[in-house]
Amino acid sequence: MKHLIAPSLLSADFANLQRDIEMINNSEADWFHVDVMDGVFVPNISFGFPVITAAKKYAKKPFDVHLMIVNPERYVQEFANAGANIITVHYEACVHLHRVVQQIKSTGCKAGVAINPHTPVNLLKDILVDLDLVLVMSVNPGFGGQQFIPQTLNKVRELKQMANQIRPELIIEVDGGVGLSNIGSLMEAGANAFVAGNAIFAAPDPLQMIADLKQVEVGTQHI
Repeated sequence: MKHLIAPSLLSADFANLQRDIEMINNSEADWFHVDVMDGVFVPNISFGFPVITAAKKYAKKPFDVHLMIVNPERYVQEFANAGANIITVHYEACVHLHRVVQQIKSTGCKAGVAINPHTPVNLLKDILVDLDLVLVMSVNPGFGGQQFIPQTLNKVRELKQMANQIRPELIIEVDGGVGLSNIGSLMEAGANAFVAGNAIFAAPDPLQMIADLKQVEVGTQHI
């Protein structure tokens, strides 16, 4: 499978959101990444249902919705109704993770679990068989523009080894500080989906940056 690129709407121009959505529609990107933050689980607040519903009217690619919120089970159905295609919840936010994963699947969405930088990947061993995606946070969640945490590479390698034994078709996504300088190394480690925010929207030519990210081969780096 060719690796997937998911531009993060958190880094888009909110005053021109339709314009940026249409840019992504016309790009080589695969998904829209939508970060939902509640100001409790992470120290920031972002999109709610009305914005997601409005954005979905213009989007022509799947919505990869990342819930950085407490008690996500309260809102799974509403996010599915708003247009999510993939719903990812945090391991750290779910007391009954298996139940929440099954709840996501019952809506028809693909189910993902995200882990913060301090969370070991081996804690996912017993749930991995039920997952479509694992999102490895390579920064501390809550804000865009942070520096990539190098230990992420080892976590992706470990997760890939575990997935090969339990869930070979697992999508391994990385979010935080991803760009041309490290995406090749992350692919070599086993990741195959990438969230990019500032790397795309702060680029002089976002369309070209998306194309460049899609064209990277395993192990290559651009300095």
